[in-house]
Amino acid sequence: MREHSSAISTSRETLGLVLGFGAVLAFSLTLPATKAAVPVFGGWTIGIGRAVIAASLAIVLLVVKKVELPDRRFLGPLALIAFGVVFGFPILTALALEHVPATRGAIVVGLLPATTALVATIRHGERPSRGFWFAAGGGLLTVVAFAFLSGSRGKPEPADLLLGLAIIAAAIGYAEGAEVSKSIGSWQTICFALVLSLPITIPGAAIAVWKHGVVEPTTSAIAGLAYVSVISMFLGFFAWYAALTLGGVARVSQIQLLQPVLTLGWAWLLLGERVTAGAILAAEAVAGFVWLSRRAAIAR
Repeated sequence: MREHSSAISTSRETLGLVLGFGAVLAFSLTLPATKAAVPVFGGWTIGIGRAVIAASLAIVLLVVKKVELPDRRFLGPLALIAFGVVFGFPILTALALEHVPATRGAIVVGLLPATTALVATIRHGERPSRGFWFAAGGGLLTVVAFAFLSGSRGKPEPADLLLGLAIIAAAIGYAEGAEVSKSIGSWQTICFALVLSLPITIPGAAIAVWKHGVVEPTTSAIAGLAYVSVISMFLGFFAWYAALTLGGVARVSQIQLLQPVLTLGWAWLLLGERVTAGAILAAEAVAGFVWLSRRAAIAR
C-alpha cells in the first residue's frame, strides 16, 4: 500500500515538473516581449494593461465554463495573488525595463526560485532538506556569479531595486496561488485574481495610456503586448499553478533557475542583445542544480 502511495506521489511530482518546465519556457519570453513593447506603450501601460486584456479572457472562460464564485474565505488569498502577479511583478519589471536591457532583468530573475521556496517554507509549511537548500543556494550563486561575468558589469543600478521588489512580489503570488489552486483549481485561481483586480486595472490602464500616449505601433511592440497579456499573464499560469500544486512549491520553483538562461537566448534571438559564452556554462551549472533539487527530500 505504501509503495502504491509512493508511486502516485512520484507520478504527481513528475507531472508537476513537466508542467513547470512548460510554464517556465512560456515565462522565459516575458522580459524580451515586455522590452519590445515598452518603447511604444510605456512601462505603466504594459504593466497594467496586460492584466485588463487577460481579465477579459478570464471572464469569457469563467462564463463559458459556468464556474461559481469562490467562497469568501478565498478573497484575501486571491487579493494577495493579485498583489504579486497581477500588479507587483508586471508593473515593476516593465518600469525597470525602461532603463535596463532584458538580459539584466533575466539575471535578477534568477533570484526568484530561492525566494519562492523561502515564502513557501514560511507561509505554507513546506520543509526542504539541507540537500535542497544546498542545490537552491548553488543555483542562486551561479546566477549571481553570472551577473558579474555578463554584460551587466556587476554594478547595481536603480532599476535593480525595482527588479528585486518584483521578485519578492512574484514569490508571494506563486506560493499563495499554489495553495489556493488546491481548493479551486489552477486556471480558476488566476482567472479570479485577474477579475478581482479589474476595479483597479481598468482605470489604471486608462490613466497610463492617457499620460504616456502610444507611439506609432510596431509589429514587435504589438506582438510583445499580445504575448505578455495572453501567455505570460493568463495561459502560462494555468500550467504554473498546476505544477506548483502537484510537485510542491519549493521543488517545482527551482525549475525557474533555467529561466534566466532561456531569457538570454530569446533576448539574443529576438532583440539582438549580446549573450556571452558564459551563458552556456551557466545553463549547464543551473541544470545540474535543478537535478540535485529534484532528488532532495522535502517534507510537507
